[in-house]
Amino acid sequence: MLILPIKKKWYDMILSGEKKEEYRELKPYYQKRFVHLWQGSLIGFDAKRKVMFRNGYSKKSPSLIATVSLDIGTGKTEWGADEGKNYYILKICDIEPQAESEG
Repeated sequence: MLILPIKKKWYDMILSGEKKEEYRELKPYYQKRFVHLWQGSLIGFDAKRKVMFRNGYSKKSPSLIATVSLDIGTGKTEWGADEGKNYYILKICDIEPQAESEG
């Protein structure tokens, strides 16, 4: 499963259902990961996959699993996108909160 770290603000907004998209830059780094997750091709973006969003980099950081579809386009500035910039858009279809890890 692909694990993507995100800032607390965006994590909380996704968890509450307020934020419906997460953005990643159009770079080879993400292209490689998305092609792997979508089994070799970004064609057919309508297919849904599960991605873990983690608030931080530690395995103990709060996380959630989201069912997402993939698109490319401009994002919403109120959800962290730069105006007029294209991104990989992970459209959040459903979320499954994960239990907090115990220290």
